[in-house]
Amino acid sequence: MAKTEPGPHNFVFGNYAPAPESKDHFKIKKSYDLFIGGKWVKASKKFETINPATGEVIAKVGEAGKKEVGQAVKAARKAFEGEWGQLSGAERGKYLFRIARLIQERSRELAVVESMDGGKPIRESRDVDIPLVAAHFFYHAGWADKLDYAFPGVKPKPLGVVGQVIPWNFPLLMAAWKIAPALACGNTVVLKPAETTPLTALKLAEIFEDAGLPPGTVNIVTGAGETGQALIEHPDVDKVAFTGSTAVGKAIRRAIAGTDKKFTLELGGKAANIVFEDAPINEAVEGILNGIFFNQGHVCCAGSRLFVQESIADKVIKKLKKRMETLIVGDPLDKNTDIGAINSAEQLERIKALVKAGEREGACIWQPEGRLPRKGNWFKPTLFTECAQSHRIVQEEIFGPVLAIQTFRTPQEALEKANNTPYGLSGGVWTDKGSKIFKMTTGLKAGVVWANTFNKFDPTSPFGGYKESGIGREGGVHGLAAYLNF
Repeated sequence: MAKTEPGPHNFVFGNYAPAPESKDHFKIKKSYDLFIGGKWVKASKKFETINPATGEVIAKVGEAGKKEVGQAVKAARKAFEGEWGQLSGAERGKYLFRIARLIQERSRELAVVESMDGGKPIRESRDVDIPLVAAHFFYHAGWADKLDYAFPGVKPKPLGVVGQVIPWNFPLLMAAWKIAPALACGNTVVLKPAETTPLTALKLAEIFEDAGLPPGTVNIVTGAGETGQALIEHPDVDKVAFTGSTAVGKAIRRAIAGTDKKFTLELGGKAANIVFEDAPINEAVEGILNGIFFNQGHVCCAGSRLFVQESIADKVIKKLKKRMETLIVGDPLDKNTDIGAINSAEQLERIKALVKAGEREGACIWQPEGRLPRKGNWFKPTLFTECAQSHRIVQEEIFGPVLAIQTFRTPQEALEKANNTPYGLSGGVWTDKGSKIFKMTTGLKAGVVWANTFNKFDPTSPFGGYKESGIGREGGVHGLAAYLNF
């Protein structure tokens, strides 16, 4: 039986004593400016960034308009044609190595800020996000002086100024995914973080200062959609890199149509996680949980559709429910927490609307018992059974801790159902038969497919999707190519 820790937020801790991560080992400023040309530039307006777990204001952040975006692009162009553009690959690599080491040194601070600003559990920020951030800078540092070997005979050249717009679900990791390869290839960057999670990008700017990165090499302009639009539409931006919703991705394609800008788009997903009767059931259940409840389901490649072979469906669902009853929803900074806060009130309303649609359309909802915290944005881990292919919860990206379960009898039926979606970002297969793994992974129309695991990421492996899940790849040699001219 879950116990509730007394206090103003009524956080649910299960049977564990509270184990909050300390916040007294670093400082968050009350106000942050824009990082342009290696300096902190005041913006004409500011907005508040909110802790989604408490509703409290963490800091005020500058809101960049067209003028400030233009200054950032101008600074990036100056750096590209000046100091940064004249560096050798080996010298660029030294800067990336230095940045990676500084990230490691400040990893505890970055993890706490990421959880405060975004709502994700500290265990995930500390053990997944921040180590991957450093790994991306280390990996791309190694490539900086080897581009001629990665692409022999074609004389790769940098593109110039890159405009990058990143989402709120993995703020610092998405910044690393985009900035590291761009710098390794000799480009300069203007980055626009999400308006609900700007703080770790601004902390990263402090690291760039400490690393002595030449002024203008990376510029960070905070703001909402208008800021991102100004960056994408700026005529002196040579490439656009975007991660976010499919709807915004389509708008970006329309905005840059008719220009010579290169682009990569990593968009939404509705991944199928397929479990066969010969799969290791207990391991599969853990993989299902990780696939959908990691980061509160705020993951573009989340395994939000579960397909279970009919003969084991009852057993899997029973084990899944039993395991979900042990999940702890509560304070993101508590080391016991499994599911943190929903990133924003707006996203919480979208999740609630789609869950209600699932109930109206006839799917059967199940949630574990227990109270949610009184303050902040929270939603219980949820699963639906009796789902149909036409249900909105099966077809639309919920981007929350909601799992839609269906059954299948044959591998072909599983493939047909799994591919019956406008998305094609990721998928998973659980079986002990190697031949079945190869058949399913080649049959799934998805850019990334995991076998007997889920949500495993590595800088050396390209990531991206098909159909409405985007265009292009990030990570690995494929990701380098997106930042080069040949």
